[in-house]
Amino acid sequence: MVLAEPFSWLALGEWRAHPWRVVLAGLAIAVGVALGLAVHLVNQSALDEFARAIHSVNGEADLQIRSTTPAGFDEELYAKLARHPSVAHISPVVELAVTLDGQALTLLGIDPLRAALVTPSLLWRDDNVLADDRIHLSEAAMQGRKIGDKFAGFTIAGTLPSDRAIAIVDIAAAQNRFGMLGRLQRLDIKLAAGHRAEELRAALPVDAAIVSEQSEERRGDSLSRAYRVNLDMLAMVALLTGGFLVYSAQSLSVTRRQTHFALLRVLGLRRRRLLAQICLEGGMVGAIGAAIGVLLGGALAFLTLRLLGGDLGGGYFKSGHVALSFHPLAAITLFALGVATAVAGSLLPARLAARAQPAVALKNLGGDEDPRKRPKPWIALCLLAAGGLLAFAPPVWDLPLLGYGSIGILLAGGVAAMPWLARTLLAPLQSSPNPAFDLAAKRLWGAPRQAAIALSGIVASASLTIAMAVMVASFRGSVDDWLVQLLPADLYIRVENGELSPDLQEKLAATPGVAHIAFRKSTPLRLAADRPAVALIAREIEGLPLIEGSPRGTGTPAWISEPMQLIYHLRPGDRLAVPLGGAERQLTIAGVWRDYGRQHGALVLRREDYQAMTGDLSANEAAVDLLPGADPGALRKELPDNAMMGQSAVIRAAGLKLFDRSFAVTYGLEAIAILVGLSGVAATLSAQIIARAKEFGMLRHIGVRRRQIQMMLTLEGALLGGLGIAAGMGLGVAMSQVLIHVVNPQSFHWTMQTRLPWGLLGGFAAAMVLAATMTGLLAGRRALSIDAVRAVREDW
Repeated sequence: MVLAEPFSWLALGEWRAHPWRVVLAGLAIAVGVALGLAVHLVNQSALDEFARAIHSVNGEADLQIRSTTPAGFDEELYAKLARHPSVAHISPVVELAVTLDGQALTLLGIDPLRAALVTPSLLWRDDNVLADDRIHLSEAAMQGRKIGDKFAGFTIAGTLPSDRAIAIVDIAAAQNRFGMLGRLQRLDIKLAAGHRAEELRAALPVDAAIVSEQSEERRGDSLSRAYRVNLDMLAMVALLTGGFLVYSAQSLSVTRRQTHFALLRVLGLRRRRLLAQICLEGGMVGAIGAAIGVLLGGALAFLTLRLLGGDLGGGYFKSGHVALSFHPLAAITLFALGVATAVAGSLLPARLAARAQPAVALKNLGGDEDPRKRPKPWIALCLLAAGGLLAFAPPVWDLPLLGYGSIGILLAGGVAAMPWLARTLLAPLQSSPNPAFDLAAKRLWGAPRQAAIALSGIVASASLTIAMAVMVASFRGSVDDWLVQLLPADLYIRVENGELSPDLQEKLAATPGVAHIAFRKSTPLRLAADRPAVALIAREIEGLPLIEGSPRGTGTPAWISEPMQLIYHLRPGDRLAVPLGGAERQLTIAGVWRDYGRQHGALVLRREDYQAMTGDLSANEAAVDLLPGADPGALRKELPDNAMMGQSAVIRAAGLKLFDRSFAVTYGLEAIAILVGLSGVAATLSAQIIARAKEFGMLRHIGVRRRQIQMMLTLEGALLGGLGIAAGMGLGVAMSQVLIHVVNPQSFHWTMQTRLPWGLLGGFAAAMVLAATMTGLLAGRRALSIDAVRAVREDW
């Protein structure tokens, strides 16, 4: 009861007196919670849709035997496993990614009689279940067609309830039509009672692996997990900035009400009660903001899925329609995080208020800071050192969680250093012939803790923004250089869901105007059931952007991409066993090459070695050099309809456009953090200036002109902006190195060189200084509108 009464008139009275300060702090918390929840819900909804899509393709089988490459495995495995005692029922499946009538889809060839026992959801219902000219399309693949229409030489006989583009035909028709005679891509299995999947492992060839629906979901989760975690962390940037805004608002509120708190202390209110009072005020602001944020986050997620689908720019989720999956635990967690952030932002001001001496505070209206007491940097230095050491920690669950912890501790250390840094940087400016400048510098020098409160918002938003800007610029520049090195030819050809036969390859090489053409084969290769497939590329080695090599060893050489090196912990000279051509092949890692296009790894073999292992002479990519003045149109005429051809410059531009699209959400979150930070700077600085009306009245009494005070406040804003951007620039560059050399390698398994975007940094610095200067100018005008006599009336 003792606590409830002070809260009712102290907190509510303060909120009524300064509503916009409270609204802004609560809004900052709401924005952080809303962004975090929206990003989580969109990504989780896309993952749930991915799981449903897996189920729609896989059916109700207990497990599957899948081929490690699209070439499949020998169908004799079907007969062998059908007699295995642990198998109750088994259904053979041909599964191919194909393009039919210009439409890309997943084609399943099944035996209806066997599928009826294992995966009945994949069955169609009509009278001619064995007809090899029938095809059944999912609802997503129909695209305005109707039953009875012709489609790629088949007759549409029915539809399937799936929102993925799926086509189902008889297995014999699939094998005959698509050159898969004697080959299967998967076996769907129902286990006999009391038996386990592991019992089948010994019976499998090297080019087949056991896969469950759970392992497929883990594989799908790992596809985008790093991207999702990074977006979640970026969404927390706005929440973190909101925490600093709560800190600023509470610090100013505590400073204004020191006499009130001192009176309560004299009347018997204990330190703990006062501490709880101020933290409760912050918690209430956080709770209101977090509640609004949860509502906004759900609405934002719904609109994002409705307008943009589940793809947040990373290219991982391609489904056009994704239903919102609301997760109450995520909402509760984000709500609690918002409240905790607001309470944490109130804790330091609350401790300062509780430790103040009541007798001194009753006579002091905010000036308990002794200018003779030099701020100590030791706590800040310890935090900065701890953040730097944490950057060297390994990933946790294959994620850079400690790397993000390092960034948070570095940010806390930078903010904690502001009083000492302000006193140190302002010391040389204490003797100026300009009275306004001299007053401004001396005031900030004499009250470094008050200056640090205003600086915290600038440093927080500036350092985080600069860190992200440097990381993105470094990444984009590295990608640009990589594309130039990777694409030296004039033209590039890629066949989607198809191939270039040996006869067609000879025909393309003989096309008029072609000086040289290098054919390549790219195919996915499963090395682990619960990991995304790596890309196996058979190509020439010349032009590969190598970053590390080793002397030629024994065995077939292979060159791995940088992500594959980091994921599978391989080094040049190591041996690697891969399933190829129905046998386990021993490869020797001959080098590592830079690859920003395949996050989950790529393995390069010489094309002649690949052909010798597999007997596969086909290709699906080609690099073409043209004779001077040659027309590429002749080459285009020889290509199949599902082939794409582009000039290297166009491909590079498209790659950079895709990069910008992938970082579009990052840019948006960064912009929101900047706006929240600038709002916090404006609110904090203006509140500090308005609270000093008594000081300005005293200056007016001793003869300082209104214009000089106005100039002093404008210069104070400029000095604060300059100090904040200088500290934020240094801290941001340090944090960018953690992003570049720790977070990115641990998240996406690639490295890059640091590049500083001087133009962007200069523009941002100028904008921050200008915002602080204009805030000082406008707030000063408001503070000086009070009559000098009334401003000091409490001193009578």
